[in-house]
Amino acid sequence: MEKIATSFKPKDATKKLLSILTKRGQDVIVSRYGLSAKAQKLTLDAIGKKYNITRERVRQIENHSLAVVRKSKAYKETQPVFDELKEIVSALGGIVAEKDLLKHLSKDLAIQNHYHFLLVIGEEFKREKEDEEFHHRWNVDQELAQKIQNTLKKLYAKLTDDELVVEGDLISSFLEEVKDLNEKYKDEEIIKRWLGISHKIGKNPLGEWGRTSSPNVNAKGMRDYAFLVIRKHGSPIHFKEVAKAITQYFNKKAHVATTHNELIKDKRFVLVGRGLYALAEWGYMSGVVKDVIRSILTKEGPLTKEKIVEKVLKERYVKENTILVNLQNSKYFKKDKEGRYSNV
Repeated sequence: MEKIATSFKPKDATKKLLSILTKRGQDVIVSRYGLSAKAQKLTLDAIGKKYNITRERVRQIENHSLAVVRKSKAYKETQPVFDELKEIVSALGGIVAEKDLLKHLSKDLAIQNHYHFLLVIGEEFKREKEDEEFHHRWNVDQELAQKIQNTLKKLYAKLTDDELVVEGDLISSFLEEVKDLNEKYKDEEIIKRWLGISHKIGKNPLGEWGRTSSPNVNAKGMRDYAFLVIRKHGSPIHFKEVAKAITQYFNKKAHVATTHNELIKDKRFVLVGRGLYALAEWGYMSGVVKDVIRSILTKEGPLTKEKIVEKVLKERYVKENTILVNLQNSKYFKKDKEGRYSNV
């Protein structure tokens, strides 16, 4: 994530703003917002115990101190700082997830806390708390923020439970919903940042988007990782290659034997050849070659040897002779006078 350099030092700005407060007022604000060198944020209870006062009294001191700062000469003199921060939030999209915004401003947690305090004290910034739909976020344009949040809800509603969408398609869908959007916001990076506000839409390590409730987005085990790897590959793949790809894409150590065992147990995968796995959702029949032949004959009726071989080879990566050997099993298949085979 690219860091944005500001022309001011946030520590200097907060020091100036807090200088007008009483010693206790300063201490409460510094403790609440983690503005000390340790960057530790204390709870109302922890501060209350320190001063032997109630948590409600601490809250009153905090709110009073913020109000005093906003009415002060120091606040007016700090206006260029707030103007610059407002430009940054606007450049990032007008509404941005708090985590993203602070990371853009600094990688240092202590410095992030100072920027956070400036956002809190600045009257042009509105913070919306994390909820079921969205992460903590800041905006400098309430109307735009509402439009973006409504669009994110619509995008989520259009996604099915386990659907995965490539990033470009999701961005196009987003733009379809907000055709009257100001041109300066029709930027891929801004839209990706907006997508990051949503709690319910997320991106997997392969760069595909979907519902965060889906294992295709929040993969949690070897089987989920394998599913995403095979899906990305797009055609049957050997379990050794699946294990290798899991290590590469997810940075998870995947043992070959373990990967094979997990694939066997999961109905999402179909063994279609020696060690070759495909996804059941691609339409491959489950079972060994004998089962595939039986399924084909049940569906199609009696077929010639050549037709059976042709159809089985669409389902399994096996040698033609393997299919012919299976057909000779009189326990399962019988041949009529016209040389066609059917199930016993």
